Amino acid sequence: MSSAKRYNPPMVDADRIKKGFLLYLFLVPLFLSVVIALFKMKFAAFFLDTIAFLLFFAVLWLSKKGFAQEINYRNAKLAKAPKIHYKEFAAYLLGVATFYTAFVAGSASLVESLFWAGLSILGYWLYYGFDPHEDKLEDFGDISADVVLKTLQEAHGKIGAIEKDIEKIHDRAVHEKVTLALDQAKTILDAIADDPKDIRSARKFLIVYIDGVAKVTSSYTAMDEKEINEESREKLLQLMEEVEARFQKELKRLKANNQFDLDVHIDVLKEQIKH
Repeated sequence: MSSAKRYNPPMVDADRIKKGFLLYLFLVPLFLSVVIALFKMKFAAFFLDTIAFLLFFAVLWLSKKGFAQEINYRNAKLAKAPKIHYKEFAAYLLGVATFYTAFVAGSASLVESLFWAGLSILGYWLYYGFDPHEDKLEDFGDISADVVLKTLQEAHGKIGAIEKDIEKIHDRAVHEKVTLALDQAKTILDAIADDPKDIRSARKFLIVYIDGVAKVTSSYTAMDEKEINEESREKLLQLMEEVEARFQKELKRLKANNQFDLDVHIDVLKEQIKH
C-alpha cells in the first residue's frame, strides 16, 4: 500500500465529467433498493435505503462542486486555492456513506464496514485527488495580489455578462462587431494576467471600457431588435468600431511595455556580464 500513488491526469473538462459519472454507479443499486422496498411495503428497509441513497447523492453533489472549482483553478493563470474543499468533504462523506450502507442498512460486521469505508476514501483520493491547496500567485511587487485577482475577476464577470447578451443578438453585423471587440478584450485580460504589473495602467480599460460595452449590450438586448431604428443601429456599429480600435491600441501598448521590459533586462544582463 505504501507504493500507491495518486492518479493525476491532465485537467480536461470532458475527463472530469466522465470521472464524475462513475459516482452515479453508487446511486443506481441504492435507487433500485429503495423502489423495491417501497413496493414490498418494507418500510424499515425503505427508510434505511433512502438515507443511504441521500448520503451518496450528497457525495455526488459535493464532488461535482469540487470538480467545477478545480477546473476553474487549473484553467486560471492566477488563482487562490479554493477555500472550501468540496472534494475532501466528498471523500470523507463517501466513507461515512459506505460505512452506513454496509453496517446499518446492510449486514456487514463493524470491522468489515470500517474496512470498506476506509477503502472507499482511499479509492476516491487515488482516482480524483483532493482539492488544490496552493495559491497560483507570484510576487507582484507593490501591487497587492488581492487587487489583481479582484480586478480580473470583475472584468471576467462583465465579459461573461456580455457573452450572454451576445447570444440574444440576432443582427449579424452587430453580433460580429460585439464578438470581435469581446475577443480582443479577452486577449488583453490574458496579457494582463501574464504580466499583472500592467494592471494599474490598464485599469481604465478594465473598468471603463469593458463596463461600457456591458451596459450597451445590456440596453440593446433589453429591447426588441425590430424596434431599434436604423440610426441607433448605425451609431452602435460605429461605436463598436471605435471600441475595437481602442482595444487594439491598448493591446499594442501592453506589448510595447513588455518589449521595453525585455530590453531593460537585456541591458542589465549585459552590464552584469561586463563586470
